[in-house]
Amino acid sequence: MAVDVLTETVIAAPCEQVAAFAGDPGNAPRWYANITSVTWQTPPPLAVGSRIEFVARFLGRTLRYTYEVAEFEPGRKLVMRTSQGPFPMETTYAFIPIDAAHTRMTLRNRGEPSGFAAVAGRAMAAAMRRANTKDLARLKHLLETGEG
Repeated sequence: MAVDVLTETVIAAPCEQVAAFAGDPGNAPRWYANITSVTWQTPPPLAVGSRIEFVARFLGRTLRYTYEVAEFEPGRKLVMRTSQGPFPMETTYAFIPIDAAHTRMTLRNRGEPSGFAAVAGRAMAAAMRRANTKDLARLKHLLETGEG
């Protein structure tokens, strides 16, 4: 069973600011509740081909995975993919300017789980949607209060 979770929010901040903060992997632990650490596997700055290792806690388990940047349009779009582990995943951030001071950000996670993850696919999608909604709310808070 494929998992495809799309969440979005409107942030009262310019598109360039939202994209710069959210698109910087080093900031992920600040706004993703489940991500505990980020390690660059290739030298920054972010570019197509960059590899970044993330450590996260999800559904009571510690997960370690490496994303590779597949697409990068600064200020507009970031697509990262991982192929290792029981749940190959693609994560897409899109940043759409509404006006000079507001940005619509979408966060999409798609993957094809196998093994136990495949059996738990529906529950996993629901958990991902809840987590992503909370993470985007945290990102919105950080950027709108000047903490980001």
